[in-house]
Amino acid sequence: MRSTIAILVLLLSTSALAETGYVTDRLRLGLHNAEDTSDTPFRYLESGDSFEILSRTRYYAQVQMPDGVTGYVKLNYVVFEPPAKLIVNESLAEQARLEAEIEDMRESFAEPAALIEELRGNAANLRVDVDTATARIAELEAENARMMARQANYSHSLPYTWVGGATVVCLVAGFLLGLWWVDRQNRKRHGGIRVV
Repeated sequence: MRSTIAILVLLLSTSALAETGYVTDRLRLGLHNAEDTSDTPFRYLESGDSFEILSRTRYYAQVQMPDGVTGYVKLNYVVFEPPAKLIVNESLAEQARLEAEIEDMRESFAEPAALIEELRGNAANLRVDVDTATARIAELEAENARMMARQANYSHSLPYTWVGGATVVCLVAGFLLGLWWVDRQNRKRHGGIRVV
């Protein structure tokens, strides 16, 4: 029977070896050398400090700090869930990290946003240019239609330059032909002799 109790006590103390404990909220807990914490604490632990519980009794626990220092604390001031102070600090740190990440994202999107605004401005300018070009095309198409109608009206007539050119050619040719004819008639009358 004693061996069974000893085994149970050993199992209970072994299962407690891997637990992590925290100092409760708003407390400075003394870390002592004496197992019953009757001596003066050699170090004070703040709320949220974590340590590993090496062993525990009903009222006291032997703990090891993250830096390897061991000592004893009162078990009444130890909780096994992170205290509110630690949760709040972790939440604030996470909030600060997320705010920094959001700010980084804003900065990384600032350049593309400026480029997007520039492209929107360019697109607006291009729309104005397209509208102007479309209006000019409509004007040219209307003018072309008028010219085509005019050409259809004058399809059987000659241009003034052609008529004027042909008239000048005819006058010059008629004058020269007239001179030749008069000269020929004079020579016929005078027996082939040219009279000036």
